[in-house]
Amino acid sequence: MKLTPLGRWTTLLAVPLAGALLLGACGGDDDDASGSGGDSELSGEILVSGSSTVEPITSLVGESFFEENPGVDVVVEGPGTGDGFKKFCAGETDISDASRQIKDEEIALCEEAGIEYVEIPVAYDAISVITSSNNDAVECLTFEDQYGLVGPESNDVGTWADAKEITATSDLPDAPIEIFAPGEESGTFDSYVELVLEDLTAERLGEDYDGPPTRDYGGLADDNQIIAGIQSMDSSYGWVGFAFADQADVKSLEVDGGDGCVAPSAATVEDGTYPISRTLYIYVSKNKLEGNDALAAFVDFYLDNPDFVTEADYINLDEATADEARTAWDEATA
Repeated sequence: MKLTPLGRWTTLLAVPLAGALLLGACGGDDDDASGSGGDSELSGEILVSGSSTVEPITSLVGESFFEENPGVDVVVEGPGTGDGFKKFCAGETDISDASRQIKDEEIALCEEAGIEYVEIPVAYDAISVITSSNNDAVECLTFEDQYGLVGPESNDVGTWADAKEITATSDLPDAPIEIFAPGEESGTFDSYVELVLEDLTAERLGEDYDGPPTRDYGGLADDNQIIAGIQSMDSSYGWVGFAFADQADVKSLEVDGGDGCVAPSAATVEDGTYPISRTLYIYVSKNKLEGNDALAAFVDFYLDNPDFVTEADYINLDEATADEARTAWDEATA
């Protein structure tokens, strides 16, 4: 499978309030702790921020880890990959969830602050291009179609059919289009731009183009808001991670990346035929490992339990990449 290699993993639970969740030590006695199979001597705090796409996996891991280690407080939030790296490189968090690899400018921020980290892949994901389940007029989109709908030249596109005036290759319906998609703070936004729009933008506007990567549609920070928007309009258009789309009442469109129309699914992501696929990561602060045994134990637990990936509706790493991830982690903690 030809996806981005090596990345890293993260920590705990999703939140109903203010986007963050705290699992506090429950004050159980030693018998209760040992009875759960956990290490009753483990204590401390783990702070995780970053990708809302990775958050469902880390929430499941976090719940199970906390059950076994009730002396460890874990906080998880999902403001987006970019916002997560800002906190991580400022030394505010232990783990950063990421739906893309760290950018050069983020690496520079970490270096300036003296933050060292381990990058490890945790799962494969696809970006699903979605519309309302009531939209029977569209089944498959090429990359050119998508550029015509949301690329940097598409601000005047008011209907699906208008995209034909830019670069669309399909016969698209003469119906109004409203975009519900991630904002620039999202790793899903970055991945979509890189995988779908970047080459066409360079081809049409030049390699030196440094303007907005998409039309101005007003991005949404929360995947649930995107899904609600898509459901609210029959001819809506947007994109989210595969797991979110797969569990929602929306229509996932097939995508033609040059080799014909392919629907997103676990099988097409695993075999590399779905053209909008990516790797998900966690980044662990090596600085924070010192003096926090709970953090190392949490990451070990994460890597030892890949079933949480499929439970969250994502795709497990292939064996070779999973072995690379474990090796990178073991070397970092040797």
